[in-house]
Amino acid sequence: MMGALKNHRDERVSVSVEELVPQDHFLRAIEATISFDFIEEKLRPYYCENNGRPSIHPI
Repeated sequence: MMGALKNHRDERVSVSVEELVPQDHFLRAIEATISFDFIEEKLRPYYCENNGRPSIHPI
């Protein structure tokens, strides 16, 4: 008897962006050249520091 195929779409896969983006990609050059620290300060008012939920870094 043939068994049913299991749906694998609900399984989690851990992938590193470092592994996905090639070292010579132009976005890596931009990241190394431009400081995006100002974005964190501009977005700080939109993150609550006392409700117990972890924030997701905006960059």
